[in-house]
Amino acid sequence: MQTRSDIDEAVAALRRGEAIGLPTETVYGLAADARNAAAVRRIFELKGRPADHPLIVHLAEADWLEEWARDVPAVALVLAREFWPGPLTLVLRRAAGVIDEVTGSQDTVGLRVPAHPLAHAVLARFGGALAAPSANRYGRVSPTTAQHVRDEFGDAVPIVLDGGECDVGIESTIVDLSGDAPRILRPGQIARAELEAAIGPVASGALATSPRAAGTHAAHYAPGTPIELVASEDFLPRLAAHRDAGRRVTALARTLHPEHVEGIAAGATPDDYAHSLYAALRALDALRAERIVIETPPATPEWAAVRDRLMRAAVGAPLDGPGT
Repeated sequence: MQTRSDIDEAVAALRRGEAIGLPTETVYGLAADARNAAAVRRIFELKGRPADHPLIVHLAEADWLEEWARDVPAVALVLAREFWPGPLTLVLRRAAGVIDEVTGSQDTVGLRVPAHPLAHAVLARFGGALAAPSANRYGRVSPTTAQHVRDEFGDAVPIVLDGGECDVGIESTIVDLSGDAPRILRPGQIARAELEAAIGPVASGALATSPRAAGTHAAHYAPGTPIELVASEDFLPRLAAHRDAGRRVTALARTLHPEHVEGIAAGATPDDYAHSLYAALRALDALRAERIVIETPPATPEWAAVRDRLMRAAVGAPLDGPGT
């Protein structure tokens, strides 16, 4: 449990231009003052993140939206009212004064109001917005506990506020509202159907003209161990084939079967699976097997966000591991 003095220490560090580990309901963020160019550059340095890859700006209240965005469309206000605080990022045309370091030099900015009470307390006490990408090295598995952040950065990030396990467990849904029609750039817990119930038709998938957005590179969210995604009907036969060949593999599935020698059941529902996904990938990676064999979840709308993360993790995992 974090105390008032812990929050005061974190806010003082933010005001000095430092980066801190901050819990949100999605994943832990590496947070710094979004108005301080040097502080934002420190985030990029710590993560090893490409400078043109935009960050999401976290606000304490939806009322701050127009300080960060211009020409805010009516649908943005509807979505903010419906889903903030919560795991939804809105991409809007940036207001004057928003620094290039946050936006990747684009004319758009990603904004959200996090639902985690500790994140809200820090934002309110700080009195400003925080740029806060996931608190991990660029392209690797996102953190969902304070210990994950400590394991990732050690003494390089001395202040990590502990808000427990993240409730959601995967990053926010990103909706681009800077173009002619709303468009999902990254799926998350808030699904397309929920968005459409609030504002009408919403397209899905980035266009060539869409803004760059956080967490949308083809290779992302990856452990160090190679990943093998396998259809449900081939999952157990593939595990058996690896064992017969003398390969040590681990398994990730919605539910576990007696045939699984080493593995983790991520959860039978999309929300349960998302909540445990990154912790499971970290735990399996630590076993240093030749492969992590993952049963691919169903290709249905409710599983879209989990499938997105697994597909990107498989691309980002090394191709020259011992199992190749």
